[in-house]
Amino acid sequence: MAAASTAAAALASPAALSASPPRRGLVSFAAPALRAGPGTHAVALSGVRTLVAAVEQATVQDATKLEAPVVIVTGASRGIGKATALALGKAGCKVLVNYARSSKEAEEVSKEIEASGGEAITFGGDVSKEADVESMIKTAVDTWGTIDVLVNNAGITRDTLLMRMKKSQWQDVIDLNLTGVFLCTQAATKVMMKKKKGRIINIASVVGLTGNVGQANYAAAKAGVIGFTKTVAREYASRNINANAIAPGFIASDMTAELGEELEKKLLSTIPLGTGILSCNQIFLSV
Repeated sequence: MAAASTAAAALASPAALSASPPRRGLVSFAAPALRAGPGTHAVALSGVRTLVAAVEQATVQDATKLEAPVVIVTGASRGIGKATALALGKAGCKVLVNYARSSKEAEEVSKEIEASGGEAITFGGDVSKEADVESMIKTAVDTWGTIDVLVNNAGITRDTLLMRMKKSQWQDVIDLNLTGVFLCTQAATKVMMKKKKGRIINIASVVGLTGNVGQANYAAAKAGVIGFTKTVAREYASRNINANAIAPGFIASDMTAELGEELEKKLLSTIPLGTGILSCNQIFLSV
């Protein structure tokens, strides 16, 4: 309990939040994923790994002076979002666990964080809707007074070949996977700018760099997230707000489970090292 508080305090300190100072226009991606294709380890400088490393290197002196950092993780009821929320929560962060429909799963994530000595609240809301995003930000600020870190993870797939894709399938993915990142970032940075520090971590995908058959909507959205992240990094660097994107390869999750065995085999065959499918926990540990 004391260790968690100590760790969280260090992460909230100016030294910890500036452990990797922002460089104008800098954004980091999963370099191994670019070389080896889907399924390789994702890497993001100044991303989640830096946050956890700062937590683990905390000191008692920091704990007596500073508050634990406040983190919002969208789409945190499962997959990469869940792994991220749990890791940061157990490290001592105060975590808002966002979900769209999976309220039971989100509550379980929150309870697990609290059981480890951390603080967490759940918030049900659709990040593609401006009113929901504003309410989510307000909830975090009303509860803990600020926002230090935003992890834009929420996403969906509506896979089909372009010739068969309906406009609604295109729009649903763009609205949540790209517009949702825009809305959350815009709202959170308003809070971060007041104290001139903060971190934005956007979960993109290697598909946004390489494309993928049957995922024109998803690839377009994730490519948009990458370009958006680069722009945010440039615009907010002078305000001491870091913006980075993580582009994982093929990950075992509820979302990828819907792809089917045949497509899964095709994706795995593109990995030269034959490393197989990584879990969400492995991705979190590798970033």
